[in-house]
Amino acid sequence: MRPAPPPPRFGIMTAPQQVDYHDVLRVWREADAIPQIEHAWLFDHLMPIGGDPDGPAYEGWTLLSALAARTRRLRLGVLVSSNRFRPPAMLAKIATTVDIVSGGRLDFGIGVGSRPDHPLARREYAAHGLPFHDSAHAVGSLAEACTLIRRLWTEDEPFDFHGTHHQLTGAFGNPRPVQRPHPPILIGGRSSATLRVVAEHADVWNIPGGDIDDAVRRGALLDRYCVEIGRDPASVTRSIHVPVSYDRPGVTRHAIGEAVDAGFRHIVLGLPAPYPADVARWVTDELIGTWAP
Repeated sequence: MRPAPPPPRFGIMTAPQQVDYHDVLRVWREADAIPQIEHAWLFDHLMPIGGDPDGPAYEGWTLLSALAARTRRLRLGVLVSSNRFRPPAMLAKIATTVDIVSGGRLDFGIGVGSRPDHPLARREYAAHGLPFHDSAHAVGSLAEACTLIRRLWTEDEPFDFHGTHHQLTGAFGNPRPVQRPHPPILIGGRSSATLRVVAEHADVWNIPGGDIDDAVRRGALLDRYCVEIGRDPASVTRSIHVPVSYDRPGVTRHAIGEAVDAGFRHIVLGLPAPYPADVARWVTDELIGTWAP
């Protein structure tokens, strides 16, 4: 008889756009006091991708470090960090700093970066002087980034890295992350090319919610890629982002149920702004209560 699957683990996501820093801080501190909410996330965009295109948007890793210093229990991360924004060795240093500030609570989220068909996401590259390469380049860069970031977190001696997309000379990470051997690596994405990187490097795979049938198909493809490289597919935790409706909680509960039935055990509940008073308690009572042990 197979063992029963583990219960789902719930978290929240507060996209840092069209909000004030103190609004996000309030929600995270509320959630930090509620054990049923185990993790919390930001996104990684430099300009809004929803609402007023000229509205405020905060840099994700800077904000994450501030929130790490003001919370005590929550696992935390960026869902997901764009590998197009920062050189990976610099990102490794940033992530190490957040892991230390948080006392070892970082879940390291990374992905190829914005979809080329999302105009509001695409514009932030030109606005910040960042190149936007094609998908093949982006996926190859992500694979190399995952390799060298892990090496920076774990190797005891300086090393050189000569990849197709990244070159390092005398690379060395000091200090090290609190977590050993390194923070868990979450890779977000749904393309077949990205799923091959997930199979090779990720502890957790995240996919945006919406079409649960597509998520299941993508999960089956990930299983196949894991088997091809000799990895147990069950060693990759399945994570999904589920948008929250404050007005129609039943719709959100149904989406959660579909995700759990499909094998997703890491549930990220996306909270739309503005955030109601006591929203973390509302999420716990209305959405998580049915599933939490």
